[in-house]
Amino acid sequence: MIIYKSDTEGIKAEQLKGFFDGWPDPPSQETHLQILQNSAFIILAIDDKTNKVIGFVNAISDKILSAYIPLLEVLPKYQKHGIGKELMTRMLNKLSKLYMIDLCCDEPLQSFYQKFGLSRMPAMGKRNFTFQKGDI
Repeated sequence: MIIYKSDTEGIKAEQLKGFFDGWPDPPSQETHLQILQNSAFIILAIDDKTNKVIGFVNAISDKILSAYIPLLEVLPKYQKHGIGKELMTRMLNKLSKLYMIDLCCDEPLQSFYQKFGLSRMPAMGKRNFTFQKGDI
């Protein structure tokens, strides 16, 4: 069974293994935990049999007007079981009183997010790949 929780209480870095697959210089598990702890909102999906975090979504927000969802990820073994949909639904419910909710994604993922009422729009961004690992 999958358990969903909205805080990092009791979560250890070791439970975050396997995320950021394919990133050339991914954040460590310790940095990943800090990302979650420093986010305004998070939802974690945890496999109750292994006690491993198997999916997560986070939001950065002023908690008044706007939020940005930078990361949504489900481990490959657990994909195609509705976990990403559940994570996104729960996050959007948390953010439902805000004026704007934004996220950026690659084009192949846009149809997934459109199912939640998000619209395609122009955006700008900058990536400093020197700091992709997240070490400050």
